[in-house]
Amino acid sequence: MGDAVRRVVIIGGGSAGWLVAAVLAVDHAAATAEGLQITLLEAPGIPPIGVGEGTWPSMRDTLRKIGLAEADLVRDCDAAFKQGSRFDGWVSGAAGDHYSHPFALPQGYTEADLVGTWLARHADQPFAEVVSFQPRLCAHGLAPKQVTTPEYAAVANYGYHFDAGKFGLLLRRHCTEQLGVRHVCDEMIGVQSHANGDIASLQTRAHGALAADLFIDCTGLPSLLLGQHYGVPLVSQRQVLFNDRALALQVPYPQPDSPIASQTLATAQGNGWIWDIGLPTRRGVGHVYSSAHCSDDAAEQALRRHIRASGGPDDLPAARQLRFEPGYRAEFWHRNCVAIGLSSGFIEPLEASALALIELSVHALSAQMPATRAAMDIVARQFNEAFSYRWERVIDFLKLHYALSQRRDTDYWRDHTAAASMPERLRELLTLWRHRPPSHYDLACIEEVFPSASYQYILYGMGFRPEAGSRRREDPALAERCFQEAAALAARMRPALPGNRALITHIQRHGLPKI
Repeated sequence: MGDAVRRVVIIGGGSAGWLVAAVLAVDHAAATAEGLQITLLEAPGIPPIGVGEGTWPSMRDTLRKIGLAEADLVRDCDAAFKQGSRFDGWVSGAAGDHYSHPFALPQGYTEADLVGTWLARHADQPFAEVVSFQPRLCAHGLAPKQVTTPEYAAVANYGYHFDAGKFGLLLRRHCTEQLGVRHVCDEMIGVQSHANGDIASLQTRAHGALAADLFIDCTGLPSLLLGQHYGVPLVSQRQVLFNDRALALQVPYPQPDSPIASQTLATAQGNGWIWDIGLPTRRGVGHVYSSAHCSDDAAEQALRRHIRASGGPDDLPAARQLRFEPGYRAEFWHRNCVAIGLSSGFIEPLEASALALIELSVHALSAQMPATRAAMDIVARQFNEAFSYRWERVIDFLKLHYALSQRRDTDYWRDHTAAASMPERLRELLTLWRHRPPSHYDLACIEEVFPSASYQYILYGMGFRPEAGSRRREDPALAERCFQEAAALAARMRPALPGNRALITHIQRHGLPKI
């Protein structure tokens, strides 16, 4: 067994496998004789889990890095622009209960006492709508850029909604035609190991043994290598976040020119919540719920009621059901195998963390790619420590959406707000935040999954208020100027930006300028 790491086999395609292949191929010159040899093994006929994906703005940098044209993403993946999320019914469930988590940072963030001034002078208005221009753009269905804005550049920060199956196909074509990735369409029927326990090769039905120095498990929820071959257990988080099932439907628009939402819509239900994302040709709508609190039939009835109330038809086919155990692997890199994507864990689609964790994982792997097997265990230990921390922070952040709710109408919400279901670190942070806003001091890593601004948007959107008289006193004039600047930006952008659908139609026909 040679010591140098020269060959990588990725098992599993879809968004995770092909995104990993693309980033590694670009960073490690897979298209050259001296580069890393990358093979992706993909079983034929396995549909992707994704039912419509949401991304973070980081995806723009990733796609630019791998050389994919943004116009191709829009044309080939039924992609639309996403500027954040809106949460309806999460605080009290009453009419008009909503708040926003935009992608844009608050105006003047870290430079002024935005929270204190908002509480003292503007607490009757939603926090995000005072400190950021972006919720107003989303409320009017506007795009985040103009037709003259170059690809991947932004007027307002944005990510995407797209068809996950089509995204995987686009990445596969790009990887195999442009980046030097070898594609093997076959089924794995066995795993051969070295005497020391490392994986030596994957045995396929028609292509023999695929040998490598490093194996990347992108097989989704089955986790064929890390979970099944190595037996690395899943650390369940069901005691914190209860949702373990989802029902998904594709919903046609009433008219071909119907507006496309500029943000993910997340609507709380009695025993879960419903996502609603707008693509150019349809909406992707699904109900995430807890099987301990709700039957499958009741969940589907709630989903169909939401679709009817939002203008969708009655005659839709049966919903597709997805089942998952909320949690993450006890370790993500074991010996010469690393899991990325659903094979490493899954909690729920709230805040679209799945693709973001894939991006973080592959960028970390690529930057730390061990040159030799002797270095691999050191890199693996660092990787495991970093991603255990990141998964814990994802859980804290998602729990924040539930733990602060005032809803008590069902056991689901009563259980979610019970102290017993609160992670200890989140409980400690909430104690601190009763006296000051979330800041970077609370989030120590350089590459946090969610920045402190996101915690502020959720914290104050959910109705959390610091104790009176406990905040630092700073000059409110600077914060007021920031609020005025946010309002002025929204006023200038509104007439200058096209609608989401108008921009997408233009890109489909004419493309975008290159930087």
